[in-house]
Amino acid sequence: MKFMMFVANDSAPDTDQAPLPDIEAWVGDNDAAGRRITGDMLAAAEVATTVRVRDGKLLITDGPFAETTEAIVGFDLLECENLDEAIEVARAHPMARMGRLELRPFAFQDE
Repeated sequence: MKFMMFVANDSAPDTDQAPLPDIEAWVGDNDAAGRRITGDMLAAAEVATTVRVRDGKLLITDGPFAETTEAIVGFDLLECENLDEAIEVARAHPMARMGRLELRPFAFQDE
């Protein structure tokens, strides 16, 4: 199953002082296992452009679509056996402790 894993910052990160997992190791392990198809960091939300069409008119707004202190800062496209495996992959990502990760399956999966 394909999952989009949104990586977001969080105003309440983990307070555990244990070292964070190494992101390069996480990427290497999951790329080698075929669980991570691609992923990257995004530019700051301040440089986002929001596009809408209302009554046939193009509306362009500088900034993200939602005003919040939490923002999507990256993504990973995962290929996992099921949600349980995707959760284990996400659990090992350093942003699981520094931020938050949202797993969302693709609506239409290739079978």
